[in-house]
Amino acid sequence: MGREPRVGVGVLIFRGENVLVGRRLGAHGRGEFALPGGHLEFGESWEDCAKREVLEETGLQLSNLRFETAVNSVFGEAAHYVTIFMRGDADEAAEARVLEPDKCEEWIWVPWHDIPRPIFFPLQLLQESDYEPIKWKIDP
Repeated sequence: MGREPRVGVGVLIFRGENVLVGRRLGAHGRGEFALPGGHLEFGESWEDCAKREVLEETGLQLSNLRFETAVNSVFGEAAHYVTIFMRGDADEAAEARVLEPDKCEEWIWVPWHDIPRPIFFPLQLLQESDYEPIKWKIDP
């Protein structure tokens, strides 16, 4: 990998005040809790990336996708990511499933301010910012 920043897309999916997070299993952020998401592919829209990654990882179909915010994450000398945070709605009756067991151990719904530690760096930066998901909530 070159020294250029990469683009990641993290997806905020809420049920009430709970957000969906999973425990990462890959080499980058292993054991840390993160949102579903992944790398933006060449020519892909942020919305399409969010839908694709969430479907591949959890089986959830998203609707009402919208941009929330972005963070600049520099992981020391290891990596540099710009992470785009999208927000989407999933059917209340649908359950998140672990569809990529080599990448994620489990999916859990937790209160926004009580995401278990350790937290994946881009999500940590989002939590430490002035971002408050509840004030941005759009009722269907």
